[in-house]
Amino acid sequence: MTPRSTSSQATPEPLPPARFAYDAHTWKEILHLLLNLPAGLVGFTYVVTACFIGGFLSFTVIGLPLLALALYGARLFGKFERARARTLLGVHIDEPSPMPLRARRGGGVLTWLWSTLKDPVGWRAVLYGFIRLPWGIATFTLTLCGLFLLWPVLPFVVRALANADRAMARGLLSPSDELERRIAELESDRGVVVDTAAADLRRIERDLHDGAQARLVALAMGLGLAKEKLLEDPDAAAAMVDEAHGEVKLALQELRDLARGIHPAVLTDRGLSAALSSVAARCTVPVKVTADLPARPAAAIEGIAYFTVSELLQNVSKHSGARTAGVEVWRSDQRLLIQVRDDGRGGASLDGGTGMAGLSERLGAVDGLFIIDSPQGGPTTITAELPWRDRTE
Repeated sequence: MTPRSTSSQATPEPLPPARFAYDAHTWKEILHLLLNLPAGLVGFTYVVTACFIGGFLSFTVIGLPLLALALYGARLFGKFERARARTLLGVHIDEPSPMPLRARRGGGVLTWLWSTLKDPVGWRAVLYGFIRLPWGIATFTLTLCGLFLLWPVLPFVVRALANADRAMARGLLSPSDELERRIAELESDRGVVVDTAAADLRRIERDLHDGAQARLVALAMGLGLAKEKLLEDPDAAAAMVDEAHGEVKLALQELRDLARGIHPAVLTDRGLSAALSSVAARCTVPVKVTADLPARPAAAIEGIAYFTVSELLQNVSKHSGARTAGVEVWRSDQRLLIQVRDDGRGGASLDGGTGMAGLSERLGAVDGLFIIDSPQGGPTTITAELPWRDRTE
């Protein structure tokens, strides 16, 4: 009888845990493509039904309002599709403006209706919903069959289909680049203009209250005391009247300075060149002014240019340490250009606390530009650009 072999067998290594071959991104793309069919069915049904009813009834009173409401509904469908693409495809698409700008400002039912009916965002969402059903059927069928028949190459197929979806969403659901950007800029600029006007009103009120008004109150009290002493002590009354006369001169000077700060008379009477020469004469640094303007711009543009140069020259006097400075103003096509130079220490910036950020915002509010070139050690060159509008007065 042969003895049983006692040789030991080697212990097999443990197998790795079973797992899916696809990563999370691929599964998200698969889920997106499978959801294309129900989403496309909902969008196609809504678009066909709403637009057909609105278009069919457009010859009646309620047809066009129904079509306008259908466009708002298409916008909501587009918002849902942007969220789905952002979650499952990882593509970020900016939200368009909530509604056409003129409709938001009011102006009557007809204005609202017309603004809504020509809304490009709503019509692109309608087109997107209309073409999604055939695309959803194709992607759903290919993806579902690929899960069983094309497993090894399915990630490549899914990526190609998902990229087509990304391109479609970007092309039809993105805001109109130039239009939406311009609307956003105008809305932001409108807020800057409102804030600037409110700040100017508060400054004028404060200057009147703390300056000329307080001085006139003291003047009235002084004249009242002088009236009481007129018979008892004529010499003291005369001195008080003389003091009141000095207060009147100071009050008038303060009112002139305040009026010059609102809108200088020399700017109205003689134009930008003379007004800038007047500002340069008050600067503590010698300033050379060169103005080459064939005509006077609109009053609003002229005022903004004046106050821009005025504040820049104040910064030259207070912060630059310069020995000389220069101001050049000229027209180039439909733009008014201003350049202020100084040979000071430099280092000027928008966050330097010298009012540069406020100037930049004011110029931006009227579609202008504000550029600073101020390396440490100088020199400093600041260029301001404003739109040219012809004077109508």
